[in-house]
Parts: sequence; C-alpha cells; structure tokens
Amino acid sequence: MASNRKRLCVLGSTGSIGETTLAVVRDYADRFQVVGLSAHAAADALAVQAREFGVEHVCLTGNGNGGELEALRPLRGEAGLVELIDRCEPDMVVVATVGAAGLPPTLRAIERRIPIALANKEVLVTAGDLVMRRARRLDVPILPIDSEHNAIFQCLGGVSDARRLPLRRIILTASGGPFRGRNRAELSGVTREEALNHPTWNMGRKITIDSATLMNKGFEVIEVHHLFGVETARIEVIIHPQSVIHSLIEYHDGSMLAQMGVTNMYLPIANVLAYPERLENARFAPLDLAAVATLTFEAPDLHAFPCLRYAYEAVEAGQTYPTVLNAANEIAVRRFLEGEIAYLGIPALIDAALQAHRPEPADELEAIAEADRWARAYCESRAPMEPTAERMP
Repeated sequence: MASNRKRLCVLGSTGSIGETTLAVVRDYADRFQVVGLSAHAAADALAVQAREFGVEHVCLTGNGNGGELEALRPLRGEAGLVELIDRCEPDMVVVATVGAAGLPPTLRAIERRIPIALANKEVLVTAGDLVMRRARRLDVPILPIDSEHNAIFQCLGGVSDARRLPLRRIILTASGGPFRGRNRAELSGVTREEALNHPTWNMGRKITIDSATLMNKGFEVIEVHHLFGVETARIEVIIHPQSVIHSLIEYHDGSMLAQMGVTNMYLPIANVLAYPERLENARFAPLDLAAVATLTFEAPDLHAFPCLRYAYEAVEAGQTYPTVLNAANEIAVRRFLEGEIAYLGIPALIDAALQAHRPEPADELEAIAEADRWARAYCESRAPMEPTAERMP
C-alpha cells in the first residue's frame, strides 16, 4: 500500500537547519519520509543519515572522498543537487544549503511545481525577483523556515502576497548580536571568537558572523520584500534582545500582531513541514511569560552596523546590486574567519564592492552569475590593509 507520508528532499542535511529538520522527521515519522539528502563535505555524516532514514538518493557537492557514502553512488557537485530533485521525486524540497548553490535546485523545484521550505537566504537575496516571478507564475508555495519570516508568515495567516492586506508595516526583530550597545570605536578590535559567541541562537559560523554585523538582518529585509511583496519603506528592523517576539505586523488601523515563542528552530521548521496543519509540540516547554518578565526594544545603530544600511540600499537600487552584496559578504566573512581582515574590514569590503559595481538587470541567471563572479573576484583581490572610503550615515 502506498505511503501517505510527505516525501522530503533535504538539501544541506548535515548543517544546523538540516539536522533539526531530520529531528522533526524522527519525532513525526508517521508524517514524513526522507527521500533525498545532500551535504557539501560531511560525507561520513551524510552516510550515517542516509543509513538511518533509508535514503537511496544523495548528493555530495564538495570535492572530498565520499568514504562509505560511495556505496550509494552519490551525485556530485552543485549540478547534482538539481538531478537529486529529479531522481527522488519529493513532495517538498527543504533548501537548507548555504550560499548561492541553493539557487539552481530551488529553480528546478519551482519548475517541477514542488513546494519549497526555504532556509537559504542567498536564494532570495541574489535572485529574489527571478525566483518569486517564476514561483508565482506556476503557483508554487515558498514557505519560510527562518524564524522571523516564519513568524510573519504565521501573523499573515499564510498569505504570501501582503499587498492584498491593509498593512502599514512589517517589523523584523533582531537580538542585536554579541556586540549590541558597542560603538564603532569599540568594534575595531573585535576577535573571531567574540564574533562567534552569539547570545541567543546556536547557528553555523557564517550566519553567526552575519548576525554580529547585522548583515543577516539586512538579508532578511530583502527576503521579506520578495516573499511578501512589501516595499522596503514598510519594512523596519527593531533590536529586541530577549528574542521572544520573532516578528510583528501592523495594520492600517494601528493594530499589531506579534508571533512569540521559545528560541528554537525546531518550531518554525515543524510549522513549515506540516503546513497548513500544526503539529502538537511535545518536545519543548511552552514559553513562560512570567519568567521572561520584560520585553525591551531599541533602534539599530547604523553607524556601528552599516551592513544593515547597505542591504536596504542594495535592494532599493535593484538590478544586480543585491547579488554583489551577498557575494561580497560571503568573501568578507570568510576572510575575517581566516584572519585575513579585521572585523570592521567586513563592511568596508562590502561597501567598496558596491561602489565599484556596474549593475545590470537581474532578469536572467547569466547576469546574476556574472555579478556574483565579479564581486567574488573583486573582494578576493582587494588588499586587506588597503584604505577604504566606507560611507557613513
């Protein structure tokens, strides 16, 4: 007899989001079945996952040895992610990869009219217009996993086009990261270890640095713009250190709706996998409001954290600027983590790339890919100690 479980293809299954997705599957094995898995370099971990969930179709995008994974004859490279979707025929694709590698499989899932659970920020940051245009034309749902976007999705009652609602604004909350309250001078000597010590969330290294610089929140502004069809003038960011309210919406009459919950990615992932149903949560204790006691808010400091401003400017300028923003950030963060540039070199390098870029319309993958290549080459070649004309607000 055919199974009625939802068939999931999890891209980036050995990362933080991927592993949490598989935790949800373990808890609700009667609801979900894993039919495809991918990883970049963690071949041994991928082999363990494939064995546990009985998965035959796997992909390794890195160049490393597959080890015991070779028995499954894994697909290889980023092109393998696209073929993986074709082979495993899922009911939903979970895009939890990091970087621009998530774009081709996302477009293939849209082409095949497969619903997408999206955790990869770069897909919408680099090619949001292209992705959403195709998804809306084929009526393919893109359900956000990111806690803030999932919160907005819940507040909107599952409406994907907020232009149909009498909204005044959407408000994204941010913890402020490990450097909240520090001025620019105090950030000049920040170490890698300090930047990786996030006060609220347990995340991968790159996204933890992005949270420290507030670039992560800038990417989220761009994602909100694309996911819900809202112009950036109506998207605001507020620092909320307790991270209890994940996002808010405000209607024209001044009424506000907020989504609140414990700070754990398990809950938004479960929400997306089961949508439009809600799974009963037996794993985590409910939010204890009395224990929280106080909720505070403050405006972001765009002088100390200019990456947030660059994100607004990039999406408002449009064309290939968001692609350059993303690629420049990836290289800048990598160079910081490898000790090549200082912490404040991250926004300086991004700004230099944006200033030097000659934009093109981002209507096709070729233009997006070329802008991505240009930005990476530019940021790789720029000397670490070279003076910068980084702009101030």
